Amino acid sequence: MVHGRWVTMDFQSLHPRDQLAVIMERIYRCGMTTASGGNLSVLDEAGEIWITPAGVDKGDLFAEDIVCVKAGGSTEGRHRPSSELPLHKAVYAARPDVRAVIHAHPCALVAFCLVRGVPDTRILPQAAAVCGSVGYTPYTFPASEQLGQAVAAGFRDGHNTVLLENHGAVTAGQALLQAFHRLETLEFCAQLTIRAHVLGRATVLSDEQIAMSRHTEYLLEEYEPRAQVPGERALRLELCEFVRRAYRQRIMISTEGTLSARLDDGSFLITPYGFDRAYVETGQLVRIDRGRREAGKVPSRAVRLHEAIYASRPEVGCILCAQAPHSTAFSVVADATFDTAAMPESYVMLRELPVVPFGPQYEDVSRVAALITKRTPVLLIRNDGVLATGRSPAEAYDRVEVAEFSARSLIEAAMIGEVAPISRRELARLDQAYPVE
Repeated sequence: MVHGRWVTMDFQSLHPRDQLAVIMERIYRCGMTTASGGNLSVLDEAGEIWITPAGVDKGDLFAEDIVCVKAGGSTEGRHRPSSELPLHKAVYAARPDVRAVIHAHPCALVAFCLVRGVPDTRILPQAAAVCGSVGYTPYTFPASEQLGQAVAAGFRDGHNTVLLENHGAVTAGQALLQAFHRLETLEFCAQLTIRAHVLGRATVLSDEQIAMSRHTEYLLEEYEPRAQVPGERALRLELCEFVRRAYRQRIMISTEGTLSARLDDGSFLITPYGFDRAYVETGQLVRIDRGRREAGKVPSRAVRLHEAIYASRPEVGCILCAQAPHSTAFSVVADATFDTAAMPESYVMLRELPVVPFGPQYEDVSRVAALITKRTPVLLIRNDGVLATGRSPAEAYDRVEVAEFSARSLIEAAMIGEVAPISRRELARLDQAYPVE
């Protein structure tokens, strides 16, 4: 991993055709394009463009299907290159720093394109840094030279993403993975904004609040672990499995989410800063021991908060910070109420759900840690998401998943009528049947 660049070295070592096949599969599996839509490319050091083919099912694409467009214009491969090749060429010509381009049709971003809008990336603290500047271009006929020039003009102006009126989105980056992270993160911002619209009005962070998250002191003193402690190898595997599962289930996106677990009274494992949640490996996890970090590794920016919770709550064995789309939508609407008592499962699993203003998770971690009790194992942090604790990774994960399912039900209920609450008497019966342990 290259610090701060959201780059996984194993992925970068793949041939461009393999990178394109892998990322197209992710885009399709994440529901950000259809079988016939979307096109990706990589510009290599020789000036050759590797691009997805025309007329091939994007849900069943293999490395062998990728087309190589030579610098002189000839092609190699068993298919024709994408009809949007002119767009890709124009972006590369406009931005010499760009080495990868993605064009796709994610539903939430297309929704913004249909209303001539652009999602505000300040809805989450890290999104603006990941996505960079976002531009917009008026409608131009698909696959035309004119469309390519219109999009290229947006990138020439310094944007890293350009939304196309009535059409979709184009993202670019110095590497294909960076372009993908921009697409997925911006689509997530669009999803949050749309879901929040059902609940009220989405709030965004100020420049000062975003700066607060970026300037957090998380670079602890280093130390050299002599050997793994008993159970560490198994715990590393378990944490990686839950992170990858959270990504598959859309509890996390590639650029958002932190998971940690206690090793003993003075140490814990935590996910690193700037990693791709789909590709996390056991060796990337950072061991924290009595306020020091494993040498050569950079922990999540939430490390101080996790450290404070473990120090004050000995029963907590795992902490999961997640930005699942429906539960996080409640965090970005100031006057929205996440009623955990509306459903028996959410009440039993989540109990009360304190709301934490944005900021203390960076500047006053003891204040946040003090809110964690057996009665309040889960917190909602404004413009940040859900923080869930548990005795084990499975319990913390389950609580986040229950929160997400409950939030989705509440949002969808708001579209069709008024939520019927559970009576106080029935809640008391739940308390008796499922006492807090």
